[in-house]
Amino acid sequence: MIFRTCGKTGKALSAIGAGTMRFKTPANDDDVRDAARVLLHAHEKGINYFDTAPYYCGDRSEDITARAIRDMKPGSFYLSTKSGKPAGTELRAQLETSLKRLGVDCIHFFHVWCVMDPADWVQRKEKGAVAAALQAQKEGLVEHVVFSTHMTGTETAAVIRENIFEGMTIGYNALNFPYRQEGIEAAEKASIGVVCMNPLAGGLIPAHAKRFNFIRRADDGNVVTAALRFLLSHKAITSALVGFANKSEVDAAVSAIEQFKPYSPEEINQLKRRIEDSFDQLCTGCQYCLPCPAGVPIPKYMDSYNMKMLSGTDAAVLDRLKWHWDIQAADAGACTACGLCESRCTQHLPIIERLRGISRIPEPGN
Repeated sequence: MIFRTCGKTGKALSAIGAGTMRFKTPANDDDVRDAARVLLHAHEKGINYFDTAPYYCGDRSEDITARAIRDMKPGSFYLSTKSGKPAGTELRAQLETSLKRLGVDCIHFFHVWCVMDPADWVQRKEKGAVAAALQAQKEGLVEHVVFSTHMTGTETAAVIRENIFEGMTIGYNALNFPYRQEGIEAAEKASIGVVCMNPLAGGLIPAHAKRFNFIRRADDGNVVTAALRFLLSHKAITSALVGFANKSEVDAAVSAIEQFKPYSPEEINQLKRRIEDSFDQLCTGCQYCLPCPAGVPIPKYMDSYNMKMLSGTDAAVLDRLKWHWDIQAADAGACTACGLCESRCTQHLPIIERLRGISRIPEPGN
């Protein structure tokens, strides 16, 4: 395993981090135990950074993580959890709940979670979330206060320049890097750690390996390897956060960087130019477009629209809607075009236009 120092924190994190949001929602204690075994396997493979949060896995992710770290040697792992509450009192209450669930006295990396846009950032400060997180740090309940964001690179860089945080988690991968590059560069300049979430574009890259084969170099065994190597060739990036559902996914991620020598800056730039020439605006399924005031399950429709972009056919959309989501194309027409979803979309996709297009696809026989 490769280890990298996380900015000014001085902590050496594994270059592959373990995300804990992709386990199935536990139905019982056995499910919690089985998921915890995957994290223990990751730890055995050298992974020492474990990222959890309230609400993941039906609000059981912190329970899963707690079960796993019980069997890890103290000092051999780092915990990350989060709060998206804008009010300071609510953030503090959520932090205290997380501490109890995880069974620890201190969180190594505590996130002001999912800052969506500059107005949201102002709200986190004005309503006390940032102050509460920093106060918890003073009290020893948190070691490092960090933030996670889906803002543009320019907006992210502005937050970094306020010199509040010691690190950030950002959605950055081989498909969306132009959108957030400025934030990565700002983090490097400020010497703060960077953890990249969605390194595989929410699973889109491995699910359509042939379509995204353009990200591979000659010595990359597959697109998963290529995507992880792309990230970890950036010296500003501390760790790529991979959401694991089973042990084989752990093994695949770890093997991707075994004997890996990071690309040179020129090689990275060449790869970026090649990717940009093939870039597609596919939805990564982050779900930040929700909730929809009209009750439209937007991510399900956007996921289905991806199938049209990948295959070029309306039939692929209908198949996805029927067999994967069990929803009707016509119901996408419930969209009122209020624009809320597009204002939240981290990729600035034309959601309204796509919903309208889906709603007009005729069902077979009509």
